Amino acid sequence: MSTRNASLSLRVLARLLDYPTDDLRSNLSELSAALDEEGALSAGRRAELGRLMDEIRRKDQLDVEASYVDLFDRGRATSLHLFEHVHGDSRERGQAMVDLQQTYAQGGLYFADRELPDYLPAVLEFASTQPPEQARAFLGEIAHIINALFAALEKRRSHYAAAMGALLDLAGEKATPLVLPQEPTLDEAWVEPDPFGGCSIDGQSKPDQPQPIHFVRHSASLTSGAAK
Repeated sequence: MSTRNASLSLRVLARLLDYPTDDLRSNLSELSAALDEEGALSAGRRAELGRLMDEIRRKDQLDVEASYVDLFDRGRATSLHLFEHVHGDSRERGQAMVDLQQTYAQGGLYFADRELPDYLPAVLEFASTQPPEQARAFLGEIAHIINALFAALEKRRSHYAAAMGALLDLAGEKATPLVLPQEPTLDEAWVEPDPFGGCSIDGQSKPDQPQPIHFVRHSASLTSGAAK
């Protein structure tokens, strides 16, 4: 049986996981309608995402923005930059960024200097342009990171966990319970690593075994709004 097209759903999830601007708040109804129209996610999962949208809609804009920054920008456990979970601050991260940018460029997607290609919303925009089978395989490659994000967000009782659960559904994966280590303080989390020691992320990789992310390459041109 062929994999169902989830292009619209991936784009909606990319938008929901991006910084919550006032423009996002004004388009939440349209995003919800797009999820319902495509039907790639179960009714239960769409209801969970609806609760996330309701929270974004009803809270004061400044509170929404502050909560987002506190959740995603103040520690590695919930970082939306995927290579943070794979390479940390090791030297391999730089080459991984270059490789990913080349993958995007082959599809016609280019990033400004200030933008990082491993940012999850951008990754999902790219995935949304791929054929269904390739998009599903792509999500499967990053499922272990998404699962770790799901567990970290569940631990914080955040409605954003629903977005990670939805991505696992689209990858054909199930959330796996993780025993998360105690999160370090902000200063400890961003301490400079040993320049020759690399970086290991507890609970997200097997000891002594690298877990590179392989990105689907496809020659079709992108229609994403992120393309320039």
